[in-house]
Amino acid sequence: MPEYIRKGLGEALIKEGLITEDQFRIALKQHEDTKVNLRQVLIENGFINEERLLEFIGHFLGIPLIRDIAARIPDPEVIKTFPEKTCRQYAAVPLSKTGDVLTVAVADPFDVFAIDDLRALSKCRIDTVLASRHEILGVLDRFYQGKGHLEGMLAGMAKDAEYLEIIRETKEDEDKEEAAGANEAPIIKLIDTMITDAIKQRASDIHIEPDEEKLRIRYRVDGLLRETMACPKRLHMSVISRVKVMSNMDIAVKRSPQDGRFKLKVQERTIDVRVSTIPTIYGEKVVMRLLDQTSILMDLGTLGFSSDCLVKFNELIKRPHGIMLVTGPTGSGKTTTLYVALQTINSPDKNIITIEEPVEYHMEGINQIQVNVKAGVTFAKGLRSILRQDPDIIMVGEIRDLETAEIAVRAALTGHLVFSTLHTNDAPSSIIRFLDMGVPSYLVASSVIGVLAQRLVRSICPKCRTPFHPSHEVLEEMKLTGKPADYTFYKGTGCDDCEKTGYRGRTGIFELMLIDKDLRTMIHGSKTSDAIREAAQAAGMKALWQDGVEKVLKGITTVEEVKKATIGAEEG
Repeated sequence: MPEYIRKGLGEALIKEGLITEDQFRIALKQHEDTKVNLRQVLIENGFINEERLLEFIGHFLGIPLIRDIAARIPDPEVIKTFPEKTCRQYAAVPLSKTGDVLTVAVADPFDVFAIDDLRALSKCRIDTVLASRHEILGVLDRFYQGKGHLEGMLAGMAKDAEYLEIIRETKEDEDKEEAAGANEAPIIKLIDTMITDAIKQRASDIHIEPDEEKLRIRYRVDGLLRETMACPKRLHMSVISRVKVMSNMDIAVKRSPQDGRFKLKVQERTIDVRVSTIPTIYGEKVVMRLLDQTSILMDLGTLGFSSDCLVKFNELIKRPHGIMLVTGPTGSGKTTTLYVALQTINSPDKNIITIEEPVEYHMEGINQIQVNVKAGVTFAKGLRSILRQDPDIIMVGEIRDLETAEIAVRAALTGHLVFSTLHTNDAPSSIIRFLDMGVPSYLVASSVIGVLAQRLVRSICPKCRTPFHPSHEVLEEMKLTGKPADYTFYKGTGCDDCEKTGYRGRTGIFELMLIDKDLRTMIHGSKTSDAIREAAQAAGMKALWQDGVEKVLKGITTVEEVKKATIGAEEG
């Protein structure tokens, strides 16, 4: 660092009261003796916080400070401008390129020799932005080793992938080449790494989407899609073909949707991968659903039930007969709840049979049937067959029509415990849905023992959870009385552990409606869902919104998550 800049920075820090003259003299002496960066000396001695120092330097030099650099995913075409060794040596990472201007995040903007070297290597004008050294090195680690290993690998795959540029003379040649490409080592490595990477990030789905100019890869993590990387478009057909080969699909079929699945083991975990392809205007899109077989080895207490709701639900699932419904939109965790419930009550003296579309998790000791419309196995036909198999407990993946509903009701009334799902916004609406299908009200009243409505909300990251007092407006919206100072809410500020989102993992919010004598009378009389809701709440049912508010007060989730999850549901 030039003497005049060093002196000017030190004087400016002292003038602003960020450090004392004695601290600066100590740091300067240590810097001269050890040649360690002056900024680093100030931080390591605890004279100033790194973030505060970065803010000041950015203001001092007029350079933008990038706070979320750790959340960025470098473009492979840009980051390979510099060798990894150079990036680490100068604690620098190229972010973007516009024309002949390369934007580079650096930890030390005073190192003019480093900037000159980067300019010479890239043959571009360098536009610097400021970022934490720790975060820059974290980005480099993820790019070359961890989460970003895919991009690093792709950057080195260009030569291996040259065969993809061969001009195809005939359709037959194209199919042969695709089959060959699907089994080439770089493509195999790419797909294997992609899946491993997604599992490390706790992704539930991988989306492989062709665009006009690139192949976009997105992961769904904690319910939200995030773009992870972009591959060269030339890899598209070989990537799709490789996934099809793994899933036992026909690689020659490109204009019709296909479904398949395969299994793999990652760090002693068995992952069942359910694959779906669909044609788009830019080629086939693939979605891979990652089903971790160990994820259902949990108990009901881990799903997010409050203590009173857990006691009531446990009592319901141990009833000898009746219908227990779980309701909510797609992706609300209904199937997981049912699987865990079945696991809870499973024992050698019970015959449990399920019919599902598809079978998502394989459960030991439970007989599972998959719907196969082509083979004539529908929910209704499968359920009829199940009743001839001497079952104690039945799970029907979803009740969609009158025929299935009537058979389920008959099973419940003849001494079987039946579990199933419906797509409704809340618990009372499920009763109305049954009636709308055409099931007589007296049969619904006699057979249904309980309805559980649920949603999934993101949990606040425990590593960066920070307390704060809510505003008056938020308290009013949540129907809470008192002053803001009386309440402590929490939010995630964002850290490496949660990918700067402030959230890590998900939990459930629930609305459990027990069908008691009064509700049976109302159902038999075909009362409205509003009337049923009012009676259920008077009997102690906690609405989805109320359960969400309780989890906000406990610091488990945020108001924003609860609002988003309960849109369309009654707030009680």
